[in-house]
Amino acid sequence: MCAGCGHQTSVTAGTIFQDTRTSLVTWFRAVWWVVSQKNGASALGLQRVLGLGSYRTAWTWLHKFRRAMVRPGRDTLSEMVEVDETFVGGVEPGGGRRHVGKKALVAIAAEVRGRAIGRIRMRRVANSSAESLLPFVQEAVGPGTVVITDGLQTYRDLAKLGYRHDRRVLLGSGESADAVLPRVHRVASLLKRWLLGTHQGGVSREHLDYYLDEFTFRFNRRTSRHRGKLFLPAPGAGGGRGPGALRRDGPWRARPEEEAPPQRVGGT
Repeated sequence: MCAGCGHQTSVTAGTIFQDTRTSLVTWFRAVWWVVSQKNGASALGLQRVLGLGSYRTAWTWLHKFRRAMVRPGRDTLSEMVEVDETFVGGVEPGGGRRHVGKKALVAIAAEVRGRAIGRIRMRRVANSSAESLLPFVQEAVGPGTVVITDGLQTYRDLAKLGYRHDRRVLLGSGESADAVLPRVHRVASLLKRWLLGTHQGGVSREHLDYYLDEFTFRFNRRTSRHRGKLFLPAPGAGGGRGPGALRRDGPWRARPEEEAPPQRVGGT
């Protein structure tokens, strides 16, 4: 309580812990368990570890943690960045190669660090139009950066937005997309393997953004030797954003507290 004005507040106000009736010790145990799992955490696993009576409670907590893993105002990617899109979801006949249908289209940006991958950014986008993809590039990549893309016409205005555009047309080149943009394709492959392995592919399109944020958080810290450095930003990142209800539209954005060294891309 403030001695001057008499206003009363709490240290948990404006955080993911606001209004909780559960001990903060239990919350911190949950955060530690989540960040210490190398391949990610499931709601069922969290329920078992903490002895929670409700699966829904564990599911809600995990989404709050994913929300807190990412915060506004993060540093943009720089120097040289690959950008491409990938579909997440099962095989769906008809509609053409870029038809979204019931699948989700995810835009990916990955820093080029020699033959390695630096930091990454991801976002679910509505489609492959300029209205969807160019705002993602502007949010994820700093001006003046070399942006490497395929020949998709959507990216033709990148130079007007202050980027140095390296456009690599695949048609007739005799090269595969994996060879031209190896880093984003490696990240896309790891993302799909993670969703299928840790979450058994049971991720709905409306909640995919939460999982993209968690994957980005883990990938950018993949070589950290100190688990405490992962533990500290996770609950703290929610400060100032309020507890809020879980969003179902649009992504939560992130800023890593500790970036991992680049990861080698084999065969490139």
